[in-house]
Amino acid sequence: MNPPVNPDALEVGFDIPARPGMDEADIQTPCLVLDLDALERNIRKMGDYAEAHGMDLRVHGKMHKSVDIAKLQERIGGAVGVCCQKASEAEVFVRGGIRDVLVSNQVCDLVKIDRLARLPKRGARVIVCVDDANNVSDLAAAARKHGTQLEVLVEIDCGQGRCGVATPAEVIALAKAIDAAEGLKYSGIQAYLGSAQHLDSYAAREEKLDAAIAQVKQIVSGLTAAGLEPEIVTGGGTGSYHFESNSGVYTELQCGSYAFMDADYGRIKDKDGKRIDVNEWEYAFFILTQVMSHVKADRAVVDAGLKVQSVDSGLPVVHGRDDVAYISCSDEHGVITDPNGALKVGDKLRLVPGHCDPTANIHDWYVGVRNGKVETLWPVSARGKAY
Repeated sequence: MNPPVNPDALEVGFDIPARPGMDEADIQTPCLVLDLDALERNIRKMGDYAEAHGMDLRVHGKMHKSVDIAKLQERIGGAVGVCCQKASEAEVFVRGGIRDVLVSNQVCDLVKIDRLARLPKRGARVIVCVDDANNVSDLAAAARKHGTQLEVLVEIDCGQGRCGVATPAEVIALAKAIDAAEGLKYSGIQAYLGSAQHLDSYAAREEKLDAAIAQVKQIVSGLTAAGLEPEIVTGGGTGSYHFESNSGVYTELQCGSYAFMDADYGRIKDKDGKRIDVNEWEYAFFILTQVMSHVKADRAVVDAGLKVQSVDSGLPVVHGRDDVAYISCSDEHGVITDPNGALKVGDKLRLVPGHCDPTANIHDWYVGVRNGKVETLWPVSARGKAY
C-alpha cells in the first residue's frame, strides 16, 4: 500500500477537491461530501443500539473503504473491527491500524490466501469465511507456512442463494475440519441475508429473517451438541439489524450503510410504516455537483454523471429540495428538471446517491464538512481494491 497522502502537499483543483478551512461553497465538483455531524450521530446511534442489545458491532468497511472512517467507528461507535470482502481490502485496513478484520467472503485463490495468512504478523486478528473443505486445507497450509493463525467461520446460506452451506450436517462437517486444522481456529458462523436488506416492507423483511433465524438456531444447536458451540454468530445489515439483534442467537452485527445512508436504503419502511431516512438514519453522504449549463428553460445540466456514481439501485435524489429532480445521466452529465427556473449556472446541489458502496469506490477523497466549512479530507483508502 502506498504511504498516506498529505493533503497539505496537494493543490486544490488539481489533486484534491478542497482544503480544510475552505467554505463549502468553494469545493471543487463533482466530489464526495460528508456531513460530519450527521455521520457522527449515525455512528453513535448504531453503537449505542448494539451495546444496549449486548451485541458486538463489526462495521462493514466495503461500504466506505476508508481507514479514517473505520477508526471513527471504533472510537465513537464502539465497533470491534471491520468486515471487508477482499484480501486487498483487508491489507489496507490492517496496514492502516485496524486490528480486527473479518473477510466476510471466501478467499480461494492461493496467492490471495498467502497474502491473507501474512496479515496476522502485523498484529491483527484476521477472520475469513469458508463453505468448502478444500478451502480449509489451503488456508491451513498458508497459515502454517507463515507461522500465523487464521480464524475461520463457516458461511451459512440462509436464503441468499449465493455462497454458503445450508444444513446442520454440512456446517458441522466443515466446523470439524477447521477445528482439526493446524494453523486455523474455528470461531463460528456467518449468516448474512443480503437479499432481505432492501425489501421495502418491514413485514416482508421480518418474514425472511424469521426463516433465516430459525435455520441459524437449528445449526447452532447442532454445533453445540457436537462440542463446537460458535463464539461468533455474525450477520445483520442496515435493513435487518433489528431482527438479528433480538434473535437471541446472533452475537455480532455487520452493518455498513447506516453510517452514510443512500436513496435506496432511505425508502425502506420501519415497523411503523415510516421511511428509515425519516425515523432512523440521517443522510451523511453526498455527491456535490454544480450546474454547468441551463440553456433549456426547464432543464439544468450538472457535472455529476455516470462516472462519479453508481445507478444500479436507481438515480440519485436532490437533497433538501422538492422543486428540482435528477432525471437522467450520461458519462459526464446529469439532467435536472427545473420547471420554475430556480437554478442558474454555478449553483451547487447535494445529491444522495442510489447506492453508497460502489459510488464511494469511484472517488479518491471524502471532503468532511461542518457548519459550512471544510473540516477534513480523508482518502478513500481501499478504493479499487477488488482483488
